[in-house]
Amino acid sequence: MLAAAIILAATYVGIASTRLPRVNIDRPAATLVGAVLMLLAGVMTFEQAVRAIDFHTLALLLGMMLLVVVLQRGGFFTLLATKAVAAAPTPGRLMVSVVVATAVFSAFLVNDVVVLLFTPVVIQACRMQRVNPVPYLIGEAMASNIGSTATIVGNPQNMIIGVTSGIPFARFFAYLAPVAAVSTLLLLVVVWKFYGKRVRYYVAGGGGAPTATLPTTGGEVSRGAISVDYGVLARSVPVLVLLVLGFFLSSLIGVSIPLLALVGGVAAMVVSGVKPTDVIRGVDWPLLVFFGGLFVVVGGARQAGILDALLQSVEIDSSLRGILSIHIFSALVSQLVSNVPLTVLMVPLLEGLPGDTLWVSLAAGATLAGNATLIGAVANIIVAEQAYREGVVVHFAEFLKVGLVVTTLTLAASMGVLAIEFHLGFLR
Repeated sequence: MLAAAIILAATYVGIASTRLPRVNIDRPAATLVGAVLMLLAGVMTFEQAVRAIDFHTLALLLGMMLLVVVLQRGGFFTLLATKAVAAAPTPGRLMVSVVVATAVFSAFLVNDVVVLLFTPVVIQACRMQRVNPVPYLIGEAMASNIGSTATIVGNPQNMIIGVTSGIPFARFFAYLAPVAAVSTLLLLVVVWKFYGKRVRYYVAGGGGAPTATLPTTGGEVSRGAISVDYGVLARSVPVLVLLVLGFFLSSLIGVSIPLLALVGGVAAMVVSGVKPTDVIRGVDWPLLVFFGGLFVVVGGARQAGILDALLQSVEIDSSLRGILSIHIFSALVSQLVSNVPLTVLMVPLLEGLPGDTLWVSLAAGATLAGNATLIGAVANIIVAEQAYREGVVVHFAEFLKVGLVVTTLTLAASMGVLAIEFHLGFLR
């Protein structure tokens, strides 16, 4: 047990630190090294390590990645972002448009990809309206985390929870869509409280600034190196629509969500007209390695009895107290190791417990807690890095100032919504 505990702790230190001093290691490498050490230390055999990997979650991730790469090559996200900001002629409307559009699309497509491709367009729109882009980027990052709470496919941690718990897609959505909707409204209120004076000053001064638009050339809309290929979109967007519909009907048609995602991803790759090799290269393979290694490390800790000891020290049950404790625990631990490693660690503790209550509490708590700091969620880091490349700096302190308020309010709202659902007997 001692060897497994040391390896587990070292792996999570590597994950939390991103890069250890004088050691060439990052998050995927940390989990891969941890998995290999579990084998070398004799904690588990190779066959046991393979069984510890949740291939259903990896299949779901891979399928969604394939679809997203095809949509990205067609300029789908650029088109969506452009339409959203072009419909906002004033800075106030632009903020609402950015937050709502990001939240909605993050619910049905992996939120990290949404912010990766939305961020440059948001910055361009802010420059054209002559406003500081930082408030809009903070709103975008937080909205992506909030919106992704609503569905199983919104973010990686929800994928793990959805696959492991077996909660149908539609029921998961029914539980958490109200949480995402209320939290989005709270985000808009908080952002307005922090930055509303600047917006009101601009509106009072007149609305003559141009909106963000992209020039049209033939069958494509282009801006610099970014283009929208309507031929690719005409073949791939119907796949996306059918896939989302299939997710909602998965329990009725008897096809698992991971299989549906794989079918959708492969279908989009084949029919889109994009070279399949380019699509496959576009997949985030390091993320899949990260998940695979993490599954093995946690599986080794479970086999060594470490998680049993942890379960005895943490009192959780399917009750209002369980909802509260999961949210608080997620809020604290997510700041140390981020939400995905937290979720993988918590899943074995929740398996076997009755009902959906703790699963959806973990999904909401782990995701919403990511808004507290700039490094609390991958989406936040992506926005900051993309902004930096565009010459915009999102400071840690400014994000923290808004993030702590948003996180506190949204976690409280989540606990309240889930408590009401539990009291009414809807959440079981």
